Amino acid sequence: MNKLLIMLSICLNSLIFAGEISEDQQKWYGQYKKQKNAPNPAKMKLNTDKEPELTKEFVDLYNKKDLTGWTAKGGTCTFEAKGDVIVGTCVKKSPSTYLSTDKNDYKNFIFSCEIKWEVDGNTGVMFRAKSRTDKKGRETVFGPQAEMEGFEKKRGWSGGIYGQSCGGYYYPLWLNAHKEARAGLIKGDWNRITIKADGESIKTWLNGIPAANMESNSFPKGFFGLQVHSGSKGTILFRNIKVKELK
Repeated sequence: MNKLLIMLSICLNSLIFAGEISEDQQKWYGQYKKQKNAPNPAKMKLNTDKEPELTKEFVDLYNKKDLTGWTAKGGTCTFEAKGDVIVGTCVKKSPSTYLSTDKNDYKNFIFSCEIKWEVDGNTGVMFRAKSRTDKKGRETVFGPQAEMEGFEKKRGWSGGIYGQSCGGYYYPLWLNAHKEARAGLIKGDWNRITIKADGESIKTWLNGIPAANMESNSFPKGFFGLQVHSGSKGTILFRNIKVKELK
């Protein structure tokens, strides 16, 4: 009986907080609420799942020697293989650049990697991503991105889902219920982002803390891309990049 009461209490708390914008997020809600992809706060689902197990049946996507299997797309920011890590460096005046897997048909999967900022800057992981080239030969990467935005904005949306070049935030972390996830980024250390995509269901975890939970069929398959955002600075390290494809 006690276990049942505890479960009911957890469910009721989730319902109470699911649609409430945090007081410290009102500024960001006002800025993004009219974007094409902006969700109705009252209809946002919460991720209450435990982070998936991350050791069995995973394939490493980085060979720790070179960038075989990867291609930079969208800009001229640089990526280097340095032992256990890939180092991404912002280049002034370059558009956002994505070190992208050559395999471009990832559909259902659990993906995980660790990220560390040497110089603060915006980053993230594209998944089920696509690219297009315009008449002038300029390449644009677009699709869903697990945001890892660094520390400068002090907003706390790492683990949220952004629609890169396709309409803005699908899942911003602006609810009261996202308070723990917003505080989950660790400055000066490695931070783990985990993405589970299974059909229309997409969920994320930041350092094991549940973050996003959304449903979308807009991008059923595509490639992964490690982002270095456009700007004047940013040096970002990536390691333990791995995926397990689901049936």
